[in-house]
Amino acid sequence: MLVELRAENYAVIDHAIAAFGPGLNLLTGETGAGKSILVDALALLMGGKASADLVRHGADKAVVACVFESTPAAEAILEENGIDSAGPEIILRREIQSSGKGRVFVNNQPATVAVLRQLAPELALVHAQSETLSSFDQAQQRTLLDRFANLSTDDVAETYARWHAAAAQLDELLHGEQDRLRMVDLWSYQRHEIESARLVPGEDESLETEKRVLANAEKLFASATSGFEQLYEGGASAEVSLRAAQRSVEDLARYDPRFAEAVQQLQSVRATIGDLAATLRDYAEGINASPERLAEIEDRLALIDRLKRKYGHTIPEVLAFGQDVARKLAEVEDRDEILKQLRTTLDGAARAYRQAAATLTAERQAAAARLARLAENHINSLAMKVNFEVAVTSSQDQSGWTSSGWDLVQYRIATNPGEPLKPLHEIASGGEMSRVMLALKVAVEEASSKTHKKLPTPRTLVFDEIDIGIGGRAAEAVGQKLKALGRAQQVLCVTHLPQIAAFADQHLAVEKRESEGRIKTQIRTLDDRARTHEVARMLSGAKVTDTSLQHAAQMIAASR
Repeated sequence: MLVELRAENYAVIDHAIAAFGPGLNLLTGETGAGKSILVDALALLMGGKASADLVRHGADKAVVACVFESTPAAEAILEENGIDSAGPEIILRREIQSSGKGRVFVNNQPATVAVLRQLAPELALVHAQSETLSSFDQAQQRTLLDRFANLSTDDVAETYARWHAAAAQLDELLHGEQDRLRMVDLWSYQRHEIESARLVPGEDESLETEKRVLANAEKLFASATSGFEQLYEGGASAEVSLRAAQRSVEDLARYDPRFAEAVQQLQSVRATIGDLAATLRDYAEGINASPERLAEIEDRLALIDRLKRKYGHTIPEVLAFGQDVARKLAEVEDRDEILKQLRTTLDGAARAYRQAAATLTAERQAAAARLARLAENHINSLAMKVNFEVAVTSSQDQSGWTSSGWDLVQYRIATNPGEPLKPLHEIASGGEMSRVMLALKVAVEEASSKTHKKLPTPRTLVFDEIDIGIGGRAAEAVGQKLKALGRAQQVLCVTHLPQIAAFADQHLAVEKRESEGRIKTQIRTLDDRARTHEVARMLSGAKVTDTSLQHAAQMIAASR
C-alpha cells in the first residue's frame, strides 16, 4: 500500500505531501491544481522517464519521494540489488537537476532507475494520462488472466527448469567439443601430476610441524632434558623439594588432622610432576635429528606448494581441481555415451514441458473466454460500447518456451461497431484505457470473491481522470466499481465528477493558491464536513448552495 507521496519543486508544485490509506483514495480539485501531476510523480518513482522540464521554474532541482508498505517479493528485489531493508516500509526518492541529471535512492541508499522498474510490479500500477499500455505489457496481461482463474505455473516452471538445464548441458558439450579436444593433453598432464602426488588433506600442516621439530632438534632436546632434570632428577629438582615438604607435612598431620588433606594434595602434585617429567623424558628420547628426513619433508612441502600455486590455495582445492579435470577427460572419452544420455534426458524433459504447457494453455483459453465476457459487460457499463476479447495463442517452438508457459496473451478491443478487434494500445485513449483496466480489475476481484480462493495481494492501482467522456449513471457505475475494487486493494483515482467522489474512503483535495506572485499547490485530507463541501462544489461550481450541500450529503450517504 502507498502510505505517502511527496513532491518538491516538481512542475507547478512547490511543496506538497499526500497521505493515503486503504481502500479508495480520491483526489479532486480545480483544473490545473496539480492532481494529474501527482500521478505523474508517482509514475516517475515507478521508473518513468525524467526530464529537466519537470523542475519548477527558478529551482535547482525537483524531488519526488514516496513510502510503500513492503512485500516479501520487493524485499527479495532489494536483496538482489544489494540494498538494505528499511523494516516494513520501502522509501523511494528521485531527484531531477535543472541540468537534466538525476539521482535515485531506495531506502536512502543510491540506486538506479532499473531498480525502480524492478520494484514497480510489486508496488503500484499507474495509469496516467501520459501513458499507453506499456505499463500493462504482455507479461502483465498473462499474469492478470492467471490471477483471474487462479492458475498456477509451478508445474510448467519446474519442467521448464529441467528442460533448460539439460539443453544448456548438451549445448555446452557440443559447442565446446573442439576446445575440449585441444585441452585433452593439458588435462591429462594435470590429472597425472595431481594423482601421482597422492595428496592427503591436512598433511601440509603436519609436515610443517615435523619440519620445525627436526630443524630445531638440538634446542628441543636440550629444553626437554633440562625440564626433566629440574622437575625430577636434579639434586634441587621439584620432586626432591616436594618429597621433603611432604615428609614435613606428614609429621604435622600426626598431631593435627587438619594437615591430612594437605598431605594428599602434595601426593597429587608429586604424581603430576612425575607424569610431566616422564613426558619430557620420552619426548627427548624420541627426538631424531635426521637430516635425511628433514630433506625429505622439505621436498614434499615444495611439491605441495607448487601444486597449490597451480591448482588451488589448499590441498582440498587441488584435489577438487583434479576431480574436475578427471570429469572433463571422462566426458571427452565417453562423449558418445554422454551425448546419448543427455539427449534422452532432454527429450524426456521436453515431453514433460509440452504436457504441462499444453494443460496450462487449455486452462488459459477457457479462462480467457470467461474473462472476456465478464470484462466486456463491465466496460460497457462505463459509458463505452465495445467488443472485447482475450486471445491466447501458443508458440510451441522451443524459442518461445518460458517458465510461465508458451502462451502469448493479448487483450483486444473494438471501440466502435464494425471495427476489427485490435490490441488495446492501438485503440484505447487514455481515459478509455483507465476504464478498461478498471473493468478488468473488478472482473478479477469478482472471480476471487465468488470462488472464495485466496489470491496474492495485488498492488496499488492508480487511475488518472478515469471519468473522461462520461457522466450521470455511467459515472455512478465507475464509482461503484472503484469502491468494489478498493475492498480488495488500495486504489488511487483522480476525478472531476461528484458521482465518483462520493464513493471515497479517503478524500484528498488538491488546491492551488497564489503567494508572493507564484502559484503554490497544497493537499488536504478532508473530514466529513469538508468532504461534503467539496462534493457540493463539484456539483454546483464556484458557488456552493444549501441545495448542493444537501444533495452532496445525500450522495455520500447513498454511496455507503
